Amino acid sequence: MIDARILRDDPDAVRAAQQRRGLPTELVDELISADEQRRSSIVAFEAVRGEQKNLGKLIPKAQGDEKQQLLARTKELSQQVKDAEAAQTEAGETFERLMKTLPNLASADAPQGGEDDFEVLEVIGTPRDFAAEGFEPRDHLELGQLLGAIDVERGAKVSGSRFYFLTGVGAQLELALTQLAMSKAAEWGFTPMIPPALVNERAMEGTGFLGQAADDVYHLEKDGLYLVGTSEVPMAAYHSDEILPLESLPRRYAAFSPCFRREAGSYGKDTRGIFRVHWFDKVEMFVYTTLEESHAEHQRILAWEKAWLDALELPYRVIDVASGDLGLSAIRKFDCEAWIPTQGKYREVSSASNCTEFQSRRLDIRVRGDEGTTPAATLNGTLCAMTRTIIAILENGQQADGSVRLPAALHPLLGEVLRPLP
Repeated sequence: MIDARILRDDPDAVRAAQQRRGLPTELVDELISADEQRRSSIVAFEAVRGEQKNLGKLIPKAQGDEKQQLLARTKELSQQVKDAEAAQTEAGETFERLMKTLPNLASADAPQGGEDDFEVLEVIGTPRDFAAEGFEPRDHLELGQLLGAIDVERGAKVSGSRFYFLTGVGAQLELALTQLAMSKAAEWGFTPMIPPALVNERAMEGTGFLGQAADDVYHLEKDGLYLVGTSEVPMAAYHSDEILPLESLPRRYAAFSPCFRREAGSYGKDTRGIFRVHWFDKVEMFVYTTLEESHAEHQRILAWEKAWLDALELPYRVIDVASGDLGLSAIRKFDCEAWIPTQGKYREVSSASNCTEFQSRRLDIRVRGDEGTTPAATLNGTLCAMTRTIIAILENGQQADGSVRLPAALHPLLGEVLRPLP
């Protein structure tokens, strides 16, 4: 959540941020009213509680009628204190509930608009001209079947639509990408992590995934647990309720985990192959730093993502995501989109988000410096989303005979070429 002082001191800035997201501003007025009610209820409770305490001191010294009057007033105050306390609790809970629905304040530097209003920051690499090479490119599913790498039919048989098996060289390719990604991250100073894929409600809610993204989350009601859609969730909660020494920052983690998404609202989209699925594995970068350093760290995360795609020799572009397409927690997000030849367009394979203090305020993660404690800033960035990266490698590296030339970075792990099954 945001700092409540911003809401009180500069509500117009909060309204402007809502407008940048294309959201109504009435919530800001509701929050201001709820905050005033919360603070007035605190004053009312403290007033009657203070009188109650003073009477407690006077009664032992009083006698006769005076003492009887004080005792009668004590009985009246007892109920008033209970009522005031209940009103304070209710007002606090109302304010807290409304605050949790307010997104982080979208950066004024992000482009205005919705999903299609992004700004292209740069284009790296040149897509291959398959027509000039004399053949029509196959899509990743056809290539995967030729190579014995992808089996969606049995995936659907076992688990339903949008599930799959990676088989043979497909499984080997994911393992090679995982090893390479974790090794690269370690070289860059990240601590490798394998977090739990099941988290409690506080972790999920604290990272903002039970807000606008709640419909996409798998919930195990019997156990009170949630399947993560990204390891951002357990990594954000990793230091919950902790105070981190300033000198220990930045803390950088690279986490490998399975990710589960219901893909609510995606009916009819990307139904072929493994581009949009209910489960995939991913290596995610997660950073704790200070608010002041978060913007520079955001650029560093993007640079590492670009270095990864360069190592995979993929043509891609970087976009600045429009404010109306940001998640609840981020103030700004950059996406890296790889060229997918058979779709004739760039598709997202990674993203880098600056969540500033939004998640740490919910999860009570603070930094202790010379001037006391302040909320930490959190950032996240995809290093390798396996299925989409596999798609990009297969389609961009394919040859006329159905074989696939791999990037040099993968040669020590898989050799130079993946060949069709005999």
